[in-house]
Amino acid sequence: FSSEIIEPLQKKLGRSLSGLHKKRNYRLTLTLLFWLRVLIAQDRLSPAAQNSSLRGYSRISPHRKTTFLDVHCSHCAVVSSSGQMLGAGAGDEIDRTGCVIRMNNAPTRGYEKDVGKRTTMRVVSHTSVPLLVENEQYYFKQSANTTYVFWGPKRNMRQDGEGIIFNVLLKLAVKYRKSNMYVVTESKIKYCDSVFQNETGKNRMKTGAFLSTGFFTMILAMEMCDRITVYGMIDDKYCSRANHSDVPYHYYEQKRLSECRMYKYHESTQRGGHRFITEKAIYAKWATQHNIQFKHPTWKL
Repeated sequence: FSSEIIEPLQKKLGRSLSGLHKKRNYRLTLTLLFWLRVLIAQDRLSPAAQNSSLRGYSRISPHRKTTFLDVHCSHCAVVSSSGQMLGAGAGDEIDRTGCVIRMNNAPTRGYEKDVGKRTTMRVVSHTSVPLLVENEQYYFKQSANTTYVFWGPKRNMRQDGEGIIFNVLLKLAVKYRKSNMYVVTESKIKYCDSVFQNETGKNRMKTGAFLSTGFFTMILAMEMCDRITVYGMIDDKYCSRANHSDVPYHYYEQKRLSECRMYKYHESTQRGGHRFITEKAIYAKWATQHNIQFKHPTWKL
């Protein structure tokens, strides 16, 4: 414990022991020990409680009370929606992890063996909100213990009555009072844009790209988790390898485009695409700086 706290207490305790009656000294010692315990407890507050970056996630409240996300996990499982999860058999391992983070509307029912069944948090794009609304009883009532973090552009998420998606979420928050729903603040969105530009040297908006839900998820995970295991995410070189496997873009949409075809299309489109492959290269760099590992497939960093 810091000397700034210990030394004054020791001096004060020493003076009291030399000048006071034993019984009084005993009471004073107990009092000082009590306050020392309080100070130690404050010093051991979870990193999330001391982490100002989590103020970038504001709770959706019917009472318009400003509350920020306050969560910390020693070990997080970030579960990709990729078809790589099919046959992974990682369900039990994922469920044993302290916090399980999923994205958008990725289901667990019917896929428990591969992706697990627990969900601590979901990071959801504004475009996926209608998919959750279609099954709102499940997402916001049956899964009331799940924390939802929604992101989207200002035009959809503005809170002055003109944000179409935010208005939908606010109605859900009123209807399901026990739900834990947060939005990524406008300042946090700008921060994520600046991270992308710092890592790539490219302005996201000028290149006609949108950050993916995976990008927001990885940033949030690094802010709230000490250790991260990412399941089902391919690296940036995967699709260029001759022997890469051909899997669906989403494990729960097996008749849609393949993952690599989707990634290559988005990487090259001039307007409105996600830079999935570029983002994977960024994650590889982050993994050398943070406690992050990748499984199914394993990355060679």
